[in-house]
Amino acid sequence: MLHEVNFLSFNKRDEVQGWIYVPAVKPKGIVQIIHGFGEHSRRYLHMIVKFMDAGYIVAADDHVGHGKTAMDSGIWGDWGDAGFHTMMEDEHTLKKLVCEKYPDLPYFLFGHSMGSFIARDYAAAYGDDLAGVTICGTTGTFRGASEAAVLLKKAVDEGLGKDSNAEFTGALMGWMCERCDDVTIGNEWICADPYVQRDHAEDPFDAFTKPTSNRSLYDFTQMMEAIKGTEWAEKVPKSLPVYNIGGDQDPVGEYGKGIYEVSNWLWDTGHRVTTKVYSGYRHEIHNYAAIKDEVEAGIIEFMDGVLED
Repeated sequence: MLHEVNFLSFNKRDEVQGWIYVPAVKPKGIVQIIHGFGEHSRRYLHMIVKFMDAGYIVAADDHVGHGKTAMDSGIWGDWGDAGFHTMMEDEHTLKKLVCEKYPDLPYFLFGHSMGSFIARDYAAAYGDDLAGVTICGTTGTFRGASEAAVLLKKAVDEGLGKDSNAEFTGALMGWMCERCDDVTIGNEWICADPYVQRDHAEDPFDAFTKPTSNRSLYDFTQMMEAIKGTEWAEKVPKSLPVYNIGGDQDPVGEYGKGIYEVSNWLWDTGHRVTTKVYSGYRHEIHNYAAIKDEVEAGIIEFMDGVLED
């Protein structure tokens, strides 16, 4: 069964488009998938089907400025002016809609890349409502984010928030193909598979070729600043289990260093965290043909384990 849902964004401008995928079995829990920067939730169909086959209802939406939400609004790469919590609050709204239809089921989050940042922000604000969180392709201290934030804040303060400056995007993310050979598209850092690269670049629902506004890019840096250090980890309920996964050739996770940085912040503040790093793989571990089944099975094992506790 499939439900299509929509709701007014926290930014009071956009109608967020979302979906609830329901398996044809008695569900044992719910997983909300939170997609990353510049992509959309249907890039996770393989994972959605695996979660459904395992007995989970799956919820997902397309963020403001992204995917079907941007297709309908005509506004790409601009997240509104309500601040960096916008996407997190939208995910909270989606959860409430899902729970109205399917109450009293354990609720999990899976967030990839920027989606993991949102999931971590969510865990700090509403973690008591969750049974567990999987963060995939996350960041510790993102290289250059603090420096880029200064430049972006200056541009926003000068009235250039709705403009887009490629120099700012380059300063923040232009280094991410540094370990990739034969760079021709610019997204090779996501996955070594050229078919995945082309699919990502040519997908009309992806924002890969569309600019991001200075204000939204500034909000992106503030999102990362808000989930740094033990100061963030202290806000996450200690009873909330966390599964932290990624590839050791992922620049977002600083090639493994940032992944362990996040796990150590959680461990140092008394949390239950399990960490798995896949050696030799880049950002989208769930899109590698060789390991995506293993990655998804690990997430399901984590969730099933929480339900068995």
